[in-house]
Amino acid sequence: MATNSSNGTTTKSPPMPSPLRNSKFLQSNMRILVTGGAGFIGSHLVDRLMQNEKNEVIVADNYFTGSKDNLKKWIGHPRFELIRHDVTEPLMVEVDRIYHLACPASPIFYKYNPVKTIKTNVIGTLNMLGLAKRVGARILLTSTSEVYGDPLVHPQPETYWGNVNPIGVRSCYDEGKRVAETLMFDYHRQHGIEIRIARIFNTYGPRMNIDDGRVVSNFIAQALRGEALTVQKPGTQTRSFCYVSDMVDGLMRLMEGDQTGPTNIGNPGEFTMVELAETVKELKKPDVEIKMVENTPDDPRQRKPDISKAKEVLGWEPKVKLREGLPLMEEDFRLRLGVFKK
Repeated sequence: MATNSSNGTTTKSPPMPSPLRNSKFLQSNMRILVTGGAGFIGSHLVDRLMQNEKNEVIVADNYFTGSKDNLKKWIGHPRFELIRHDVTEPLMVEVDRIYHLACPASPIFYKYNPVKTIKTNVIGTLNMLGLAKRVGARILLTSTSEVYGDPLVHPQPETYWGNVNPIGVRSCYDEGKRVAETLMFDYHRQHGIEIRIARIFNTYGPRMNIDDGRVVSNFIAQALRGEALTVQKPGTQTRSFCYVSDMVDGLMRLMEGDQTGPTNIGNPGEFTMVELAETVKELKKPDVEIKMVENTPDDPRQRKPDISKAKEVLGWEPKVKLREGLPLMEEDFRLRLGVFKK
């Protein structure tokens, strides 16, 4: 049973998984549900899970930000199933593992319908925890570095409780994820559910929505279109960027490890927004202009994960450097935008 002394342990045994897990004569496949599996990180996770011939993968997605195109190579595969489903409604499937990724992660999308964002985080997580309880599945929640808000501690360790505006325009996402973490631990303590919580930091790579408003995709799309790179003032705010393959590796290690978390998964390499713009400019389009624009409310001034825990308990740390990952993402954007190298 996964325990974490800093967050309290449970004396209740976890629900029993399917009897097939204990079969003496037939070793059945591991059945894995990925909510939000048609999205950016989710589809890369599906790719990795499908590489194991003992895995059967079910994706549940409502396609608000995800796309079937991200999964087209698996459609029709005998070990893959795709369900159009919104996690705010109950889902009845028989699974052994649940990767719960469903939720819009870009400010443009989660602020579009903030009430629905809250429902996805709270009701969606309740539904997935109810499923985990019924079938005895282990569940991993992808929480977020946004639970730290505009941090007063730098870098941010998992022990930091955060500095979040509970009534701001970003609160539907920040506070929604904080409630989701609370639900995870309450189900763990009260019902013995095996839980894992990953606090994921800024992630980039192929299959990001081109116009999702996040800074890396913005800069690359703007450079490819010959537009100015728009940096929100003052430009000294910092972020840390983890390539998607590293993120997926961290999530899978956390799921199959014996620690509940929460565990920071991210790249501790820290860049100001001006530094990131200059890097994209240097690599992609040296003659492009950098333009300062007004910032959005409650934008965190700094963000950098302390990944000491991930290194210690998961043996994980990121491998792909920003200068290595950006060209891979650019090539994906070129193909989708129909922009070809001269």
